[in-house]
Amino acid sequence: MQRKPNIIFFFSDQQRWDTVGCYGQKLNVTPNLDRMAEEGVRFEYAFTCQPVCGPARACLQTGKYATEIGCYRNDIALPQDQKTIAHWFSEAGYEVAYIGKWHLASTGKKFDYRTKPVPMERRGGWKDYWLASDVLEFTSHGYDGYLYDGDMNKVEFKGYRADCMTDFALDYLRKRQAGELGAPDKPFFLFLSYIEPHHQNDRNRYEGPIGSKEKFKDFEVPGDLQDTEGDWRENYPDYLGCCWSLDYSLGRIRGELDKLNLTDDTVIFYTSDHGSHFRTRNSEYKRSCHENSIRIPMIAYGPGFYGGKVIKELVSLIDVPPTLLTCAGIEVPDYMRGRPVQQLLEGKVEDWPQEVFLQISESHVGRAIRTKRWKYSVKAVDKDGWNDMGSDVYMEDCLYDLEKDPYEKNNLVADPGYTKVRSQLAERLKERMKQAGEDIPEIIPYKMA
Repeated sequence: MQRKPNIIFFFSDQQRWDTVGCYGQKLNVTPNLDRMAEEGVRFEYAFTCQPVCGPARACLQTGKYATEIGCYRNDIALPQDQKTIAHWFSEAGYEVAYIGKWHLASTGKKFDYRTKPVPMERRGGWKDYWLASDVLEFTSHGYDGYLYDGDMNKVEFKGYRADCMTDFALDYLRKRQAGELGAPDKPFFLFLSYIEPHHQNDRNRYEGPIGSKEKFKDFEVPGDLQDTEGDWRENYPDYLGCCWSLDYSLGRIRGELDKLNLTDDTVIFYTSDHGSHFRTRNSEYKRSCHENSIRIPMIAYGPGFYGGKVIKELVSLIDVPPTLLTCAGIEVPDYMRGRPVQQLLEGKVEDWPQEVFLQISESHVGRAIRTKRWKYSVKAVDKDGWNDMGSDVYMEDCLYDLEKDPYEKNNLVADPGYTKVRSQLAERLKERMKQAGEDIPEIIPYKMA
């Protein structure tokens, strides 16, 4: 019987797709990721299903939409009765390991593990190896910080944070392969959750490695940021520096897999939880329907993901859990909302969804779909984005023609010439909400204030 592949899930935080060379970045920010795309599979149009940290992670762990789990915003712990991908992989004979940012253990002051060790029952089934912080931006800065190990002991680190997370991952791989940790005869699933290139909350800025400001000062301004305010002017070089550090880490991990003779037996999956619009769409960095908030890189390499292929169908973060299970030959449960992207690689699928569906919280209660041409979003005008999960009534908020207006500068939601388009998209949105387990709402036309 052929051994099941190891899996390394390389997860960044708040990374725009266009920071990566193979998606159009002109500076030399991601040579290792670009090489992985040349050898593996790149998904040209990949999107989050919820553009904020905690909810996106809850979706990724369970394969369900955020409202189904109850984790519709940050600071809501993953319910302990949820079956996660870690549980599925454990049942399939895998060792499961988690390193980095978790962001699914705390709920307000009642269960506050933001700077404390996360107890076993709140780790979502990641039971074999654990070295993490519930809210990593609270226990570290760009340089220096601490995590907690599986025995709830503080583990301090000195140096650039992304480098240190990678050091921990390399140590895990080496010890495991040497028989000092776990059972090297079993396949492993390592979930490696970085916080870069997320801004450092308490310092209100992006923190790239020293030298980033000079190294990436000659960046080309992305089209969506041109002629906008926001804080990208002072932050973009450091933001690219963060992305460069992740790419360097990826190169180190791939190099170690070569040394340990694990490359041929390991799938590496790289993606992010959401993007960043640099305070050009609202008062912070995500929580909006726009491309710079929702579009992410997604690249895979390893068994089943070879050949330098580029998939141009729309894929979502909600498709990742069934994809990972399929890598291991685990039957995908019916409750998972996404579909394994392997169906696209086989080229046989004719009924792949023609839009991605998004739920938006905190900034407002919103829902959106993104088709190959259109972006259509609605929001609940009488609900609170922090306290309300959904609504029975939404108002149209945005309509963008992405073929004519890829940077979403011209909102067509009030244009009478697009009434039919909006009506058609509203019906598609309602259907996707129904599929996500939500009640079908009333969607009313946009009204000028």
